[in-house]
Amino acid sequence: MDMPPPPIDIVIIVEGKNDRSRLARMTKPCVRILTTMGTPGTERLHRLRMEAGDLPVYLFTDNDASGKKIRALLREAFPDAEQIYTRRGYAGVEGTPEEYLYQQLDKAGLGDYLLDP
Repeated sequence: MDMPPPPIDIVIIVEGKNDRSRLARMTKPCVRILTTMGTPGTERLHRLRMEAGDLPVYLFTDNDASGKKIRALLREAFPDAEQIYTRRGYAGVEGTPEEYLYQQLDKAGLGDYLLDP
């Protein structure tokens, strides 16, 4: 018998699929990681809102010009979302050292959702 997937507790929105796969290796299955696939337009923002539903949302975009632009758009769509930041100089979320990602996710209150490093 197949087990049903675990219920989703929170949503983290990142920019791309490499960011998503990086965080997916670090988080429990109850975390849904959605991607903007670049700068999201109106349709993509609508789909992200539909997929997130009423779940708590965390925004984790790159600390560069395009990441800041995407974060601004996401902030409008998700005004109650928590913000998670990576350090300037790192090559985005996917290029951030894992130890620092764990620290930032834990700092955002997501320690219970992290797999052991």
